[in-house]
Amino acid sequence: MEGISVEQAIEQILQYTPVINETEEVELNKAGGRILAQDMVAEFNNPPFDRSPVDGYACKAKDLAGASTEHPVKLKVMEEIDAGQYSERVVEHGQAVRIMTGAAIPEGCDCCVYQERTDYGEDFVEIYTEQKQWDNYCFAGEDFKKGTTLLKKRTYIGYVEAAVLAGMGAAKVPVYRQPRIVLLTTGDEVVEPGNPLPAGKIYNSNMTMLSARLRELGIEPFYMEAVKDDPQIMAEKLKEAAEQADMIITTGGVSVGKKDIMHESLRLLNAERIFWRVKMKPGMPTLFSVYNKEGSNESVSEKCMAKVPVISLSGNPFGVAVTVELLIRPALEKMMQNSAIGLKEVTGVMADDFVKGIKGRRFIRAYWEDGKFHLPNGLHSNGVLSSMAGCNCLIDTKTMEDQESKSLNTGDKVSAILL
Repeated sequence: MEGISVEQAIEQILQYTPVINETEEVELNKAGGRILAQDMVAEFNNPPFDRSPVDGYACKAKDLAGASTEHPVKLKVMEEIDAGQYSERVVEHGQAVRIMTGAAIPEGCDCCVYQERTDYGEDFVEIYTEQKQWDNYCFAGEDFKKGTTLLKKRTYIGYVEAAVLAGMGAAKVPVYRQPRIVLLTTGDEVVEPGNPLPAGKIYNSNMTMLSARLRELGIEPFYMEAVKDDPQIMAEKLKEAAEQADMIITTGGVSVGKKDIMHESLRLLNAERIFWRVKMKPGMPTLFSVYNKEGSNESVSEKCMAKVPVISLSGNPFGVAVTVELLIRPALEKMMQNSAIGLKEVTGVMADDFVKGIKGRRFIRAYWEDGKFHLPNGLHSNGVLSSMAGCNCLIDTKTMEDQESKSLNTGDKVSAILL
């Protein structure tokens, strides 16, 4: 297939993207950003005891009938219970206990009184207010009850979910394993950051961009390497990486120039080419292939699991950035079973003019705020990445793709994909 739409490209990539069902246990403090692999059911009530939500006194509501500033009720203070302590005492009529926030309420008490409405007595306390039964009283299981499913399978573990798991007493959490994503960049003209920059060379920003974006999406790159512009060497690297990879992402070498090696490298591997070129700017020369691991033909399911998707992006930095968002994010969403990283569309109006002519479907870097799209200063060419700093969306000119050429003007209604 050649020259397909963005939607068709996504459909094809998803068809060959595996869903990761293998699980592992990780420590709770390392579970943030992961996806739960099973339902999490409470094994006890939380809190496991009735507790006080105030600093004050626990007593019987009936004992406080008629209490006021002019006519205080006087109760005998039997003991003080701080948070973390537990008393076996049964409180009788005419008695109270000094109690702190979070402390277990002893048997016999059915309300708590703010200390500010008392004389702060130690042996005896004067209380200046009436209370109803169960006022300022937190029951056992108020947060959650034993047997309740608190978090369902495939839930994204954010900071709140992590706290819920901690409240359940979970030291380790069952999650789906991380995707094994291999990053390979090509180009004899690229130099790794930190090294001197010879004449005619540029720094390898694509590798840094890809690895950083994967980490933002909750994935630690499995393997990264810059490969020479040699089809045979790249073919060997691809074959080696495919033995453990769930997906391979490459940049550079996908056009038709002398140094565009990916077509030949994939041919040497006998990889199946699914499509080349997508109707989008930037990122048009994207190449998608599937490599079949050797020795995996025992069953249909094993054949499917043995297919490794290879997504080859252009070497232009902005083209890489756009293609990662539009084509790779949906694949990662499926692979990780994580809807949180899926594409999200917003609409609004242009706050600036985009005077550069638009022919076909183009994605334009912008900053979206309060329903308005603001364009950054600087060039909007495929090889320029600096003007994308601070942007949070990509304006989609899909509605204009059948027009010969047009600009966007202030006030025009547009939609965009959030980064």
